[in-house]
Amino acid sequence: MRLPGDRQPRTRMTASWRITLLACLLTIAFSGISCGDDSEPALFKKLIFLPRQNGDYDIRLRTTNDRMPVELGRVLPWDSQPAWSPDGRHIVFYSDRNFNLQDRDNNVDIYVMPSQGGSLIRLTEHPASDAFPHWSPDGSRIAFYSERDGNGEVYMMNADGSGVTRITNEDALDIPYDWSPDGRRLVIASGRSGNLDLYAVEVDGGGVQRLTKGKGHDLAATWSRDGRRIAFESTRDGNVEVFIMDVDGSNQINLTVRPLRDTYPVWSSDGVRLAFVSDRTADNEIYVLDTNYSLLNAVTTSPREDAWPAWSPDGSRVAFVSNRDYNREVYVANADGTGATRLTDDPGSDLGPAWSPDGLRIAFTVAKDKRRDIYVVNADGSGLVRLTTDQGQSALATK
Repeated sequence: MRLPGDRQPRTRMTASWRITLLACLLTIAFSGISCGDDSEPALFKKLIFLPRQNGDYDIRLRTTNDRMPVELGRVLPWDSQPAWSPDGRHIVFYSDRNFNLQDRDNNVDIYVMPSQGGSLIRLTEHPASDAFPHWSPDGSRIAFYSERDGNGEVYMMNADGSGVTRITNEDALDIPYDWSPDGRRLVIASGRSGNLDLYAVEVDGGGVQRLTKGKGHDLAATWSRDGRRIAFESTRDGNVEVFIMDVDGSNQINLTVRPLRDTYPVWSSDGVRLAFVSDRTADNEIYVLDTNYSLLNAVTTSPREDAWPAWSPDGSRVAFVSNRDYNREVYVANADGTGATRLTDDPGSDLGPAWSPDGLRIAFTVAKDKRRDIYVVNADGSGLVRLTTDQGQSALATK
């Protein structure tokens, strides 16, 4: 504590301190940023796709601070994660399957194939990455992410790959997440405001509306089937929480309000219940929340990791991935947590379950022997069918 009349020792200005001061003054003069600025690092405009030997998959967004990338592998589809067409006749996915290259560059493209098996059709063929395909509600178009024009933007194409149209045109990263049930709008995440916020955009690229603002990143957006609300996850409060809002961005509500991570919200077909993943019990478990009455129900209570919830079309069951038997397998349980049944038994990692529109089958990805393939199984575990044959050796990052 300094008292009146105390003399303070004289501090000598060292050469290194002078250099630091000069750099700080130059920063102020030329950029308008104050010394010691604690703002978030700026976002890059492209993504990095990194498969791993253990079957995991990383999707990263670099920032101007290389020690602070934004990890997006938890909130975006992985390589070869299947998505059913609304009529159940086709499955679309993205993948790095161009194996004739001497040096793999991890470029990803979009493919489609019949859900009963058959010829694989490549919908995009570009040296830049094309990923995250989303069927329109009527199945006639596919929204997707592409870096073909220099940075990540949202594009649209017909279901056969023709008629590619650029939907967003910002000097920032844009990622598609979901269609509105009426097929007129998309909800996207965009870095145009400096962090990742959610926007609604009409399918012709017009009518852009910013839905979220503030600190942190807003991601994993999903439109309720009744078209009234959007669920998403946000880091705005310092940790990851599940929020809902009206489709115009109003009435944003934090549904989870926990000190740990709550993530990956998925709407049931009734537009009322949300399944999500939480580590509130020290390991990842799946919960279902009634958003009208805030009633919470644990679907899983195993001592190991449960993740990737997917609702059956009628809202009665939830498919998920669990390593409760020391390997990642696909399970199905009733929405109240009863009747958990293991559907797969494979030495590889079974990932990303997706229900067919009629609720009779489940498609998923198997990561095994440094490859990723799509399988389909009946909802009772019978009739396992392999749909793709990934013959190539992946360029894998080490863990």
